[in-house]
Amino acid sequence: MIRVGVDIGGTFTDATVFDDTSKQVTFGKSLTTPENLVRGVLAAIDETGAGVDDASVIIHGSTIAINALLERKGARTALLTTLGFRDVYEIGRINRPDAFNLFFKKHRPLVPRELIFEVEERMQADGSAWIPLREDAARSSAALLEGKAIESVAIVFLHSYRNPQHEVQMRETLLAMRPDLFVSTSAEISREYREYERTSTAVANAFIGPKVSRYLGDLDAALRERAFGGALMIMQSSGGLYDIETARRQCIHMLESGPAGGVVGASALCETLAIDKAICFDMGGTTAKAAVVQRGVVGLSPDYFIGSYNDGLAIRIPVVDIKEVGTGGGSIAWLDRSEGLHVGPQSAGADPGPACYARGGIDPTITDAQVLLGRLSPDRFMGGKMRLDVASARSSFAFLSERLGLNDIQADAGVLAIADASMADAVRAVTTERGLDPRDFVLIAYGGGGPLHATAIARELGITKIVIPHVPGLFSALGMLMADLRREYVRTHFLRFESASIAGLEPLYAEMEREALAWLQASRQATQSIGYERAADMRYVGQEHAVTVPISCDLSEPGAYRTIKSIFDAYHGLRFGHSAPDEPAEAVSLRLSIVGVLDKPQLPTSVAGDADTPMAAPREERRVHVDDLYGELLVPIYDRADLRTGNRLVGPTLVEEAASSTLVPPGATLVMTEQGHLVITIEAAA
Repeated sequence: MIRVGVDIGGTFTDATVFDDTSKQVTFGKSLTTPENLVRGVLAAIDETGAGVDDASVIIHGSTIAINALLERKGARTALLTTLGFRDVYEIGRINRPDAFNLFFKKHRPLVPRELIFEVEERMQADGSAWIPLREDAARSSAALLEGKAIESVAIVFLHSYRNPQHEVQMRETLLAMRPDLFVSTSAEISREYREYERTSTAVANAFIGPKVSRYLGDLDAALRERAFGGALMIMQSSGGLYDIETARRQCIHMLESGPAGGVVGASALCETLAIDKAICFDMGGTTAKAAVVQRGVVGLSPDYFIGSYNDGLAIRIPVVDIKEVGTGGGSIAWLDRSEGLHVGPQSAGADPGPACYARGGIDPTITDAQVLLGRLSPDRFMGGKMRLDVASARSSFAFLSERLGLNDIQADAGVLAIADASMADAVRAVTTERGLDPRDFVLIAYGGGGPLHATAIARELGITKIVIPHVPGLFSALGMLMADLRREYVRTHFLRFESASIAGLEPLYAEMEREALAWLQASRQATQSIGYERAADMRYVGQEHAVTVPISCDLSEPGAYRTIKSIFDAYHGLRFGHSAPDEPAEAVSLRLSIVGVLDKPQLPTSVAGDADTPMAAPREERRVHVDDLYGELLVPIYDRADLRTGNRLVGPTLVEEAASSTLVPPGATLVMTEQGHLVITIEAAA
């Protein structure tokens, strides 16, 4: 039997196949097909040479959910909410983070006000019905949708996180009248308080629901037509897996499914190489992403913004703490009205792609610059399966060079410098802005473009050690095979933390554990073990915002309160720079994660060797523009497949492989580890 991981990116679709019998991993890569994503998935799997009829599980991550939100190409959606709360979604949080910006614009809702309808009902904060939802009122509200071409509906009633009865009743009434509707209730997406965040999350799920659900259904059907009899599992933004039935209802959890796969793979790599602190840097064809792994733990954030904190849409789901920028291989270089040079976020994507792909693209991109600077071989791109057109790349930069008054090399290098600065800022967002020093971390670089830009970004941030994993160009798809079944549950529950009160939380956690176990068993996946992770959102009495604190002790123990309180004080100090050990604390929400540990493949290893293994000769020497300091140099080019354990290369050099290339500048040294990974050490700045 085999296991398959598939990751759809903006430019390429990647597939990895692990054979349980031979313990071998094979890889496939094909251009993403935006007009029919399923076709690209099947093509990538076909590239591996494997047949899905022998697959026990296929794990899938896709950009379809996030792209539908970013491009606002979702369903025509209506919102049903409690009488008197029609404007919650449009008002938002009334944030004005950029107080002196005269051109500041608020978030733009996915549902216009004319498609927001009020329903006569009202739950109280304790879950009791103050105004019951009458069936005639429910039917009258449902009738308001007639004639408006509504495809999807979000139902968000006040305090439904405490008691979802009215939302369930409204959904049943809607589906009885319109069975074709996609209906999303806030309680099935988030059982947390804060009305705006809950509303925004439920609306986003409804907005993308029909499109994502259809895609997942089409993919499942196409795989079944190929005699696939295993389980189709979907990668969540939290780094765990969930079943396709749940994914088709709760599509919002797929937002960062692809990048999450890479972070999970990086976490496994940290364990293999005994790395305590790592920065995950993933540069693909459309975007670059950065995240942090510390002591094997992937950071999760309960909040996510589509766009930015200033003007984006709030999404309240657990997401791997990732910072993403619109800088990838296909990012287009362009000039504004003042002749200022920008790179991205517009991308050439997969169709037409960068100019050098010779598929109709004419705009200059990062990939075109890499080709013109000699960093990418036109003859060996994608293992020689895809020849790059140097003339088209040069033509794409001609206009840019002329307008800027620069020669070709200066324009190409300038585009890369801007891209590197943008990506370095993404790394700062998950390190220095979190109070972490990037110099204390190892940079794990992957994605098709990550290894080419890693050393420039590391030098910008003072990082001295870089790891380029095995097959970096398909690392996110490989990381998906390292993921476990996982799902997060949360219940808003206000409770002042005192020795006499916290034991009362045990029944609430036990209830969530029973619900979680039922979901895990319904997935019908064989797990090696099942674990639960408890946490609580806590704050000092009188505060507004909370800090998530792990709950690892027995709540019935006499000293449990003091243990949890001291942990909370420490977390509060780390997050906000101060704590108040003498002040009382309270819990506002309880969190539970269930983890079903799956059997995982071993990461591929290199061909045997040791420090005395003779170095293979370089494949060729090529003129390469290394950086602004050294300019163009004659650089030896090595094939990664020729390297053996312990082989050592001193920069400048380039190491090429099928889906990526690694640049080692002067002052840096590369060593092949016994697991087949490349470790680059950079001389610290004087």
